[in-house]
Amino acid sequence: MDTLEVELGQRSYPIHIGRGLLESESLIAGRLPGKRALVVSDEAVAPRYLAQLRRGLRAVDTAELVLPRGEASKTLDTAARIIDALAAHHCQRDSAVIALGGGVVGDLAGFAAACFQRGIAWLQVPTTLLAQVDASVGGKTGVNHAGVKNLIGAFHQPVAVVADTDTLATLDLRELRAGLAEVIKHGVILDPVFFAWLEDNVGRLLGRDPDALAHAIRRSCEIKATVVAGDERELGRRALLNLGHSFGHAIESVSGFGEWLHGEAVAAGIAMAARMSRAMGLLDDAGCERIVALLSAAGLPAGATALDAGRLRAAMATDKKQRGGRLRLVLIDAIGAARVTAEFPDALLAETLAQSTAPQCRQAQKGAAK
Repeated sequence: MDTLEVELGQRSYPIHIGRGLLESESLIAGRLPGKRALVVSDEAVAPRYLAQLRRGLRAVDTAELVLPRGEASKTLDTAARIIDALAAHHCQRDSAVIALGGGVVGDLAGFAAACFQRGIAWLQVPTTLLAQVDASVGGKTGVNHAGVKNLIGAFHQPVAVVADTDTLATLDLRELRAGLAEVIKHGVILDPVFFAWLEDNVGRLLGRDPDALAHAIRRSCEIKATVVAGDERELGRRALLNLGHSFGHAIESVSGFGEWLHGEAVAAGIAMAARMSRAMGLLDDAGCERIVALLSAAGLPAGATALDAGRLRAAMATDKKQRGGRLRLVLIDAIGAARVTAEFPDALLAETLAQSTAPQCRQAQKGAAK
């Protein structure tokens, strides 16, 4: 087992990465402030892993709530269901929420924990690659609302992240590929050596090689933990972690939440950011080609050919990362170096969207890995 620490003073917490961790009483029950908890999972994960988790919670009075799977569940109504379950289980300030599942379950469970009695403890047990490398770390919680991704939410750090890599054995290939988008993102923004390693090892990752997956998860968590420790509430450098997300959230919104997996939309967004960075003279041709090639090698989309460029631009206008009425994008200077900027020509953004939704942009389109 590897253990990393997210250094946030009194809100610091460990990230445990390894095999066979779901049943660990010390890692799970041992991190809870009291002896009462609500486990939140979904209908895909619960049948596979809830029984194992129970064995790590033998000394805890637990209730369980199993939600419908997918992005369409990430609503205020679903968050209210979690809060209702907490109240029905007579949870108090020393109770906790345990999120067993992917990014949707984590976002919902964490948001409900942040709201219930003005904030109770919660613990992340991520079961997808995307959640293990990104969504479970950093304390971002929230729900979609009014057609906008994560419009309502809170920063609420977990008490621990327990990433059992054995859960990846049953993850379907499409979900595995979607998780690789966030892994690739970390290399693009901050670590050219890691990016080169991904180029050499993408086949091993898709083949679920345990050592390759463990390295990718650990390095991704190291990068994110370091960034979060320096900028917990995204006032500066943490915004780099949004590479591809302004484009990606627009794709999710326009296509209807749940049609694209989050990682698929982020992958298309990373490719769009790379093309726009090249058009602005920031990123050279070779760098752009390497990024798109790695996304394609992972079986991820490099465009959004089924969508309308105008509707994507309109959706981006609601992006919550705006400042002073200006959209801010993460653009790429080189592999391993990126910037957050509102200084770009609107016409160039429109051109990038038009190119990325044109039929000739079709590469490893969404769903190819089903």
